[in-house]
Amino acid sequence: MRTDLASTLHWQQHEPALDAGRAPVLLVHGFASSTALNWEATGWVQGLNNAGRRVLTIDLPGHGESHAPLETDAYAPSRLRAAVLEVLALAGARTRETGNPASGVDLVGYSLGSRLVWELAAERPDLFNRAVLGGMSGEDPLADFDLDAAHRFLADFRAIAHESTASLMTLMQLAPGANTPALLRLVAAIKQERFEPGASVPVRPLLFVTGDRDVLATGTAELAALAADSEMLWLPARTHTNAVSSRAFKQAAIEFLAR
Repeated sequence: MRTDLASTLHWQQHEPALDAGRAPVLLVHGFASSTALNWEATGWVQGLNNAGRRVLTIDLPGHGESHAPLETDAYAPSRLRAAVLEVLALAGARTRETGNPASGVDLVGYSLGSRLVWELAAERPDLFNRAVLGGMSGEDPLADFDLDAAHRFLADFRAIAHESTASLMTLMQLAPGANTPALLRLVAAIKQERFEPGASVPVRPLLFVTGDRDVLATGTAELAALAADSEMLWLPARTHTNAVSSRAFKQAAIEFLAR
């Protein structure tokens, strides 16, 4: 049965000119971003299509072209994951079949999207094949976000002392079309449902990609060590903001997912 949340999500299928007969790739964007910003403007959708991959994209609630619910619990990560799974079912995703490279789904996430990808891959090993996790932190900076300081800043531009909160507020302020009230509801929901990577670890192959100047993605090596089958790629001189546009990131992901 379809939930109210899933019915409000904007999602698309992007078909390649020549289908390589491989599983579709789901792209999950980051906090204060969207399909258009994370995946289309940076060439990800086109690059994967050029490699013969069908691409599925979803705008999370309060992001891009999706609805922004007024209820905080609508942004809970568990509800977001359930809605993503419903969208995949609508798109015709099939569970993994041994020897059938067109079955299952491959995953690529960035930042918040990587947290959701980690949890999805851990929950549904029957559905997901491989996952690429970009800009992912072992300690979710959104869970430690200072909501009171953010509201004071919005009210009277009072300086935010908490470093990661200040960085994330800057990200929100600079993001085109950002819905700040919705983003703060998402933060509040994440505080109630903190990321616990050790509680459930994906068993599928993982590729971690992080900019070596990314101050928001900490603990990448520790996350990789939790997984039985993982690889890491560090992007020189890349930050949390611009790592996703790296050509090396895209190429490594396309090659990893093609194995």
